[in-house]
Amino acid sequence: MKKQWMIASLITCLCLSSNFADSIKNQAVQGANLLEQTSQAFTRIAEQAMPATVFIKAEVTQSQPEYMNPFDMFGDDFLHRFFNQPQNPQMQQQPQLAGGSGFLISSDGFIVTNNHVIKDAKNITVTLNDGREYPAIVKGSDARTDLALLKIDEKNLPYLTFGDSDNLKIGEWVVAIGNPFGIGATLTVGVVSAKGRQDLGIASYEDFIQTDAAINPGNSGGPLLNLQGQIIGVNTAIFTRSGGYMGIGLAIPSYMANNVIDQILNTGTVTRAYLGVILQPVDKELADALSLDTQEGVLISDVVKGSPASKAGLQPGDILLQYNGKPVKTVAKLRNEIAMMSPGKDVPLQLLRNHKKLTLTITLGSLEGEAISGELIQKIGIDVENLTPETAARLGYNSLIDGVVISQIKTGSPAAAAGLRPGYLITGVAIDWNNQKPVKNTADFEEALKELGDKKHIILIVRHKNFQRYYTIKVG
Repeated sequence: MKKQWMIASLITCLCLSSNFADSIKNQAVQGANLLEQTSQAFTRIAEQAMPATVFIKAEVTQSQPEYMNPFDMFGDDFLHRFFNQPQNPQMQQQPQLAGGSGFLISSDGFIVTNNHVIKDAKNITVTLNDGREYPAIVKGSDARTDLALLKIDEKNLPYLTFGDSDNLKIGEWVVAIGNPFGIGATLTVGVVSAKGRQDLGIASYEDFIQTDAAINPGNSGGPLLNLQGQIIGVNTAIFTRSGGYMGIGLAIPSYMANNVIDQILNTGTVTRAYLGVILQPVDKELADALSLDTQEGVLISDVVKGSPASKAGLQPGDILLQYNGKPVKTVAKLRNEIAMMSPGKDVPLQLLRNHKKLTLTITLGSLEGEAISGELIQKIGIDVENLTPETAARLGYNSLIDGVVISQIKTGSPAAAAGLRPGYLITGVAIDWNNQKPVKNTADFEEALKELGDKKHIILIVRHKNFQRYYTIKVG
């Protein structure tokens, strides 16, 4: 009996061992199948996205220190931009070639890239994945988000579509495509490491996606894609100490990129809404001092006189809790939310005043100081901004003077040849000698330039400190 029991036990153990081995084998097969499916997803993305990703070569003439942008608050020492330009470019005097990436968003040749890839470019060449080369023009750019839109003259091109970066989750697989070191289209894989990276000093408006997908010099302006092959970000910068990949890449989210690119496509410029408040976070010390139960919202420390916020009745000391039905979490996030909305829109606000909740409706204004960019930059070689009271005080202009201030001049451009410099104030455009259009803002300037048509010379009425003169710019 004992012998039979031992035999039965042995058979049972052998069966269990066999079942366990089969289970391990099945799990291994399932794991291999999952890996194979993931690999196939990456392969599909490569087949779809690589033909739509381009290499951008820009002939850049670096500015001398005398001609640096007076409004440039950030240098390149904090983050090393990853396209092939030397550090400390202000000291370079010879034309250089800068390289970066971009991607097609339409079959007729519209290309998205970073503004810093084509900034100050005299000539831009786009190379497709199949080796075809085309000259490109800048249709529009936005330094505040570091985005630009290019155009090449071709049809029936492969292109990518935008996805929804708001639905992106931390830990989700992403794919980065670009042209690192100019060696050709390259695909790297990683995950979303974090979302909403702000206050990094890279751009005025920041809400970066952080990824560990390997990104190297030359990837700037390339697409960051989800597993459906949709654009969920524009690769922009890396944290690095060596100049190369160190595991932290940053991409502009698609919701922001899509908004900016749509505006450039539809109007040629980017407009942003304006609230007119100075904000600060509600930290623990401030919450304790104001006897607040939580650290919710942001504090309005000042209200600009005559602004939409002032007209709506906002006051210093108010704590903004909700904006357009969404809770207010950080100053930077709220600033981005406002900037992405259209001027003139009515928006509900919930705020805390004297420990009581109030709801107000505010009509958003239009942010002053936006730059005109795009084909105008290539044509005469300048960027201009509205003259704000702060800029007037900084540059020594009377606050009663109207005009647009030159924020940047491209070295070697017609504007530079004419003797224009950053900080000069354009107060008018002479359509002809009997028709001189006054310029109060960037919209006036753009309209006046449109009236010139295909004239070979542009006459600008320009003030520098206490002197005014006419500048003739020859364009061809």
